[in-house]
Amino acid sequence: MPKLLELVRNPVAYVAARWTPSQRMLQRATLAPVVMSVVIVVTGGAVRLTGSGLGCDTWPMCSDESLVATPEMGLHGALEFGNRMLTYVLCAAVGWAIVAARAARPRRRGLSRLAWSQFWIVLSNAVLGGITVLTRLNPYTVAGHFVAATALVTVATVTWLRAREGDDPPRPLVGKPVKQLAWLVAWVSVALIVMGTVVTGAGPHAGDSSDVPRMPVDWDTVARIHSALAWIVVALTLAIWFVLRAFDGPVGPRARVRELMIVLVAQGAIGYAQYLTELPEVLVGLHMLGSTLMWIAVVRLVLSVRERGLPVTPPTVPAPASAPDRPVAAAS
Repeated sequence: MPKLLELVRNPVAYVAARWTPSQRMLQRATLAPVVMSVVIVVTGGAVRLTGSGLGCDTWPMCSDESLVATPEMGLHGALEFGNRMLTYVLCAAVGWAIVAARAARPRRRGLSRLAWSQFWIVLSNAVLGGITVLTRLNPYTVAGHFVAATALVTVATVTWLRAREGDDPPRPLVGKPVKQLAWLVAWVSVALIVMGTVVTGAGPHAGDSSDVPRMPVDWDTVARIHSALAWIVVALTLAIWFVLRAFDGPVGPRARVRELMIVLVAQGAIGYAQYLTELPEVLVGLHMLGSTLMWIAVVRLVLSVRERGLPVTPPTVPAPASAPDRPVAAAS
């Protein structure tokens, strides 16, 4: 009975006291929320682009009469309700990361706090998603919902990267100008993502077949501002690449810059293609996926300009020594 009470009172601590994950297991556990946070963004975009945003027309129930989608709601109801169910998969991934971070040995309190912060972001974004439905897909709440999802991607990515390194004080790997350029890339990317939500809020994909109000701004103007910000990110990334190449920078930051450039080129090609072809749904969905991958690459770049040592290997419990063989008495 005491063990059962301990389990009910603090299940995370109960499991942590009886299980120590390997370093590989810890990395997998913290990677799971990164993958699921990207999946939830893409599927949420699919819901909006198919006009299924009000497939479940209320929250937290799917309709006034049913908690789940019914056959009468058709494909739109199934898509919206399915996206809601993916939130539970995301919660399971975050829960796994929380338990693994708490159970890591030696104790890593900072990593555990990062894992727990994901839970609160998921909870707050679920409420914001409900408000989005209750406000009939108000474009400002839709934008806030996407920004909150990007915040989850950020914290999940930082948690995963921190799980792969130690807890030593940060040591810079590059000079101050490169570090400042990396942070400038991050801040301009934030502006790029926020402006992208304005482009979406003013654009034709309202998320529902009914008349949903759009942001009262000129779509062509905000799209051009969004494009200009993207070119600034590209220029800053190229500047970092040239500096690291000229001064034979460390391997890690150079690899992260290359990865970011590849994503930016692909994202730019998709962005211009969707602009010139009047925003087909498939390209818009790919652009949303590219947005999350670009931001992950930016976060990896920012964290790559310093190091914190290698993670400490969990202590192993020595196997009990076998009893010495007893001498066999010689037959008389």
